[in-house]
Amino acid sequence: MTFETPMLFALGFVFLFTMGGFSGLMLAITPVDFQYHDTYFVVAHFHYVLVPGAVFSIIAAVYYWIPKWTGRMYNETLGKLHFWLSAIFINVTFFPQHFLGLAGMQRRVPDYNVMFTSFNEMSTIGAFGFFLAQFIFIGNMLVCMFGKREGKVPDRVWEGAQGLEWTVASPAPYHTFEDPPLVGDNGEPVASGKPAHAH
Repeated sequence: MTFETPMLFALGFVFLFTMGGFSGLMLAITPVDFQYHDTYFVVAHFHYVLVPGAVFSIIAAVYYWIPKWTGRMYNETLGKLHFWLSAIFINVTFFPQHFLGLAGMQRRVPDYNVMFTSFNEMSTIGAFGFFLAQFIFIGNMLVCMFGKREGKVPDRVWEGAQGLEWTVASPAPYHTFEDPPLVGDNGEPVASGKPAHAH
């Protein structure tokens, strides 16, 4: 296993999604949920599931596929910076909300008691930090799409990448194959069809 940006986001998804799952177990225990129900503990729980479960996995997929889509490799240093800032600020945003829920702060309220201010301030700082970190991602992707091409990206961008998509040029041509490729029972290419030429 190597730890390029797509793998970091995939592992971050697994870790954070698991944290959300464990807090879901707590909500499934009826005597305990009597205290947690309709509090910010629930908000923390479902955001630990939804944000890494959807956003982190989508970002991992974009980093994985962007070299094949554009023919340019993203900046790995910026990718890793994006991951670490996102992972840190996601936790700064949502982890304090567990404590807010345990202390009794309800969901869906326009205002809250001043005793909840410090945890809400932490959560706000985390949310702005996560938002700003996404500009690193956007910039990295824009450079991949429109930046100066520095060398050719190989057809098989990632070591161990299998499947027909990795047998054609990067970026993939509009018509992928002129002749249908032969595929084995396991879905792997046996003999590649004649790839179309990239324009």
